[in-house]
Amino acid sequence: MSEPEELSVDINGFSCRVWKKGEGAKLGFLAGFGGLPRWIPFLDALARERAVIVPSLPGFPGGDRGHTVLDSHLDWLLAVRQLLEKAGLEGADLAGSSIGASFVAEVGAIWPNTVRRLALIAPWGLFDEKDPMTDPWAQRAPELPALLCADPERWNQLKAEPEGANSPEWPIVQTRANEAAARAFWPLGNSRLEKRLPLIEAPTLLIRGEQDRILPRSYVDRFAVAISGKTEIIAIPGAGHLAELDKPDEVAAAVLRWTS
Repeated sequence: MSEPEELSVDINGFSCRVWKKGEGAKLGFLAGFGGLPRWIPFLDALARERAVIVPSLPGFPGGDRGHTVLDSHLDWLLAVRQLLEKAGLEGADLAGSSIGASFVAEVGAIWPNTVRRLALIAPWGLFDEKDPMTDPWAQRAPELPALLCADPERWNQLKAEPEGANSPEWPIVQTRANEAAARAFWPLGNSRLEKRLPLIEAPTLLIRGEQDRILPRSYVDRFAVAISGKTEIIAIPGAGHLAELDKPDEVAAAVLRWTS
């Protein structure tokens, strides 16, 4: 994989990384739980047909410590809105995974004129006490990879420190990403997004890994029912919660088909 162009934008006084690669119509992507410490095959697959733009959320890898000044869900939404705008994604197609998918859905609901089409991979934001999602913050570290990916090695590869780096900063950045996610979505990913889903008019693709051990299937169904615009649900065999890690080509193909 060739490396993407890397830029940075200022959000609330903190730097956020923005990756860019490919040519064509713009397609933005917001990463899921844990963020993206490195460029992944899924993004390369998208970049073969589109100009892929990947802003890092505050506190995630590449997002410095911007999460420390975000004290409410509204703070987060305004920061994400600024991030997308400064990354040049006004009016573009947007995709996201888990946490990132929840923010993409929020943008589609609150600022409908800023998005064209949406692709949501296992989106967070709902909670059903009769069918609760798995709490990733309640897990022991060795158990987390198998909850997030059907193939735990996919997660381990994403989070592995680069060979020869030997930097104490690497594990700190990864821990910070989990802290940022908790600041935005704990407890149990419930942001009461269901109240705002009917405001989404953009055509929305909902993608779930058939082996998702974090998000129940019922949550994706509830997204589809609540969204006022056209929706479609697809399941990816052999994929877990972060389906873009387990099956990068299959998920990319679905996103490209939907946003073409």
